Order: sequence, then structure tokens, then C-alpha cells
Amino acid sequence: MVNPNRQIVLDTETTGMNQLGAHYEGHCIIEIGAVEMINRRYTGNNFHFYIKPDRPVDPEAIKVHGITDEMLADKPSFNEIAQPFLDYIKGAELLIHNAPFDVGFMDYEFRKLNLNVKTDEICLVTDTLQMARQMYPGKRNSLDALCDRLNIDNSKRTLHGALLDAEILADVYLAMTGGQTSLFDENDVNESHFIRTMSGNKDSALRSAVNISHNLKVLQPSEDELLAHLEFIKMINKKSGDNCLWDKRLDKEVIH
Repeated sequence: MVNPNRQIVLDTETTGMNQLGAHYEGHCIIEIGAVEMINRRYTGNNFHFYIKPDRPVDPEAIKVHGITDEMLADKPSFNEIAQPFLDYIKGAELLIHNAPFDVGFMDYEFRKLNLNVKTDEICLVTDTLQMARQMYPGKRNSLDALCDRLNIDNSKRTLHGALLDAEILADVYLAMTGGQTSLFDENDVNESHFIRTMSGNKDSALRSAVNISHNLKVLQPSEDELLAHLEFIKMINKKSGDNCLWDKRLDKEVIH
């Protein structure tokens, strides 16, 4: 049974791929990176392994991810990490960019171990590449292109890497689907009820908003964050020709 609140953003790196026939046949997964989110919040419970394959890494693949045979010599085999990996992903929604590629490899690795399991039978698989193509038809929708479009920092992505790419894809997915998380803690208030109320009776909506405000968590900025915020406001004021209302309001607060 899939838990709709638990999402795992996943990526793999491999020894290579075939241009003809099954893309995974005769190749191996050499890195798995996965980032867990619950209720659209990062949990820090990530999964990351380098894996020793039973064949050499193709030179063309090394140019993509930089992972060599020497780097994998002392790493565990897929057989050693298969069960922990299955336990980790089971029952989650998997978010994968170009999912058929990674799922094809995963199921191939499971079959080689005679494991009677298919990824889409234990998880809900969502292809973020297909999502992006529907949202941005006719545009490039590679991970790098989406980072540029959505202002996601991918400056560390000089080479492909499963965990780094999963972390970046998680940011991209959240940006594509409306942000990281709700303002409201689910233990304190039913957000959907609040939204329905706001669209109905105005008086009751106001009362609801007041009640909710008492339950909001206030996170105070650090001194460094405050200074960075003030510098940002000054920059906006300069670019607007001294017409930034926020800057003027800050000046008034300082005077008073």
C-alpha cells in the first residue's frame, strides 16, 4: 500500500546503456541516490550507495558521471544492498526524471537476484520528465534546463551524480508543484478546511484566520539573515530609483 505523504526522489548512475534493445541489458547500477520527503518536507533520511558492478564501466559513461572501476573496487555488490533498498522505497511514491530508464535498471537488477519484485508493484512511480513536458510543452526539460527555468542552483553539478541529482530534482519538483510545504502544521489546523472557510462566510473566515494565527510557528531570523535581508532591500530600493516602500517603512521604524 502506497503512503501518499511519503515521497522519495531517486536517481541512479550505471556502467552504461545500450542504444539498441533493452537499454539496461548487460549493464549494472553503480550508484543509487535517494532523498526522502514526508508531507513535502525533507526528512534527512536519505539513501546513498556506490555499488561494485560485475563488469567494467564504459568509458563513455565515465565521461558523464566520473565514476571509475577503481572507485568501486571496495564497494558492496547490489546483492548486499538490495534488501535495505527495497525496504527503503517500499510503499513510497518515487519521483524520477525519465523514470523508465532508472526503473528498467532497478527491475533488471532485481531479476538478476531472482527477487520476485517489480518497482511499480511496491511503489507509485511518477516520471517528473513527463510532468515537465506537460507543464512546459515544446521546451527543453532536462534537469539543467528546469534548474535554469525555475532558478534552482545547480552550480555543483559539474558531473552527474545520483545523490546530488536527486537533491536537485527534489528542489525542482517542489518548485514545479507549488513549494516545499504548507504554512500550517497539520497537527494544529486543517488547512483544507481553512481554505474552504475563507471562500465562504467572511466573518467566520476572519475568526478562523485569527485562531490560526495563534498556532503559527514563528521562526526568528538570525543576525546574519537580518543583515542579508536589509542589504537585499537596499538593492531593490536602488534599482527602483528610491521607490521601495519596504525601505521607506524600515526608515520610519528606525526613526520611531
